[in-house]
Amino acid sequence: MKTMLVRCLAIGLAGFAGALVRYFINLLFGRLNIVFPLGTMVINLTGSFFLGWFATWAVGRNVSDITRLAIGTGFVGAYTTFSTYMFESNKLLEEKAYYAAVANLLGSLLLGLLAVRLGVWMARSN
Repeated sequence: MKTMLVRCLAIGLAGFAGALVRYFINLLFGRLNIVFPLGTMVINLTGSFFLGWFATWAVGRNVSDITRLAIGTGFVGAYTTFSTYMFESNKLLEEKAYYAAVANLLGSLLLGLLAVRLGVWMARSN
C-alpha cells in the first residue's frame, strides 16, 4: 500500500509540473498571435522526442520504477499524450507489427477526430 501511495504521489507531482510547463509554453506561443496551434505542435514534438529519449536511455540503467513512472507517466503524460501515442506506434514498428502500427496511427487520428466532432455535436445539441 505504501509503495502504491509513493508511486501515485510521484506521478501526481511530476504531472503537476508537466501540466504547468505545457501551460507556460502555450502562453509563450500564444503571444505570437498566429492562427496555427504552434505551441501545441511544439509541445507534442518535444514530448515525443523526450519520451523516446528517456525511455530508451533508462533501459539498462539504474533508474527506479518510481522515477520512470514520475517522468514518463506523470511529467510527459501531463505535458502531452501525443508522445505516448508516437512511442507506442514506434514500438509496434520495431516489432514489425506494421498493420497494427498503421491501425494505431490512423485509427487514433481518425477516431480521435470523430470523437471530438461527436463531443462538439452533443454539446451543441443541448
